[in-house]
Amino acid sequence: SAVPARRTLLTRRFRSERGAVAVEFALVVPLLLLLLFSIVSVSRAFQVQGTLSGAAREAARTMAMQNDPAAARSAAVFAASTASVPLTAGQISIQPATCTGKPATQNITVVIEHPFKPTGSYAGGKSFTITSKAVFRCGG
Repeated sequence: SAVPARRTLLTRRFRSERGAVAVEFALVVPLLLLLLFSIVSVSRAFQVQGTLSGAAREAARTMAMQNDPAAARSAAVFAASTASVPLTAGQISIQPATCTGKPATQNITVVIEHPFKPTGSYAGGKSFTITSKAVFRCGG
């Protein structure tokens, strides 16, 4: 009868370890999820930055070639929309407003300022501004 006593002892030991594993799992999983969602949110911020850089470059190129601020803003909004970044014309500034009468060495500068709000409640609802800038010479 040493075998049943030994089996009972092993059964009790495994049950207590299973409880410890469940407690450790419950403590570690929230931290791992926070880390995962933080990585996703930072990755999205980098993706938005890259999209805004492309949109600013496209707006500066359009302004330099067409000398039309409305067309330049539309080009930036369209370029951002292809990557699901909700950009508005009000977030785009173009300096100077025209290339007409400017020397060939004059540069067009487009600056886009877009508010970015990280996904998830861990960010506390805070948002920050992502800024992108592009420069082209008038006339291309």
